Amino acid sequence: MAKIITIAHQKGGVGKSTIALNLALCFKDQLRVALVDSDLQGSLYHSREDFPDLTILAAEKVSDVKDMDFDLIIIDTPPYLSNRLTDFFLLSDFVLVPTKAGFFDVMAIRSTLALIRFAQAKKPTLKAGIALNMIKHRSGVTKDVSELLKNMGTPLLKTMVHDRVSITRSAITGGILSGPDQKAKEEFTSLAEEVVEYISA
Repeated sequence: MAKIITIAHQKGGVGKSTIALNLALCFKDQLRVALVDSDLQGSLYHSREDFPDLTILAAEKVSDVKDMDFDLIIIDTPPYLSNRLTDFFLLSDFVLVPTKAGFFDVMAIRSTLALIRFAQAKKPTLKAGIALNMIKHRSGVTKDVSELLKNMGTPLLKTMVHDRVSITRSAITGGILSGPDQKAKEEFTSLAEEVVEYISA
């Protein structure tokens, strides 16, 4: 049966789709991976021809994920799907919550974490983690935000993904792993490894 990772944050603009895509690409050489784009606008789904080696499925396939023949399924969620997030969480083995290091982003994360805790009460095996994403280099805010996040009851992953042009453009350049940015590759590889550790623990 497939392991299912859902990428969620009820605030837009925190890089969920970019993380979902590049994580899927990190795993695709070792596992049979599917990426499900649950956003009805389907920006990831419409880019599927650019990633012929990766299965990218449309929003209506979300309800079928438990029956799919894959090793790993990653579900990307849009910010407006709040009423369905709990359903996605209950399907999942792990929920990854990417956030920027801004105070407003951190305040906005509370409602997503509350939904995760609600799902965990129903499904105690569900695990979750917060990942700092789109981090500005040498930002003094990051340390303060990290301390805030560590007190929110959901683990903060050690890996931070920085704000890089290569990552922003990765959906149109074939993904981070096929590009020349070694630092970006290291960050996503580290993020993938850390997620695996959480799921396997």
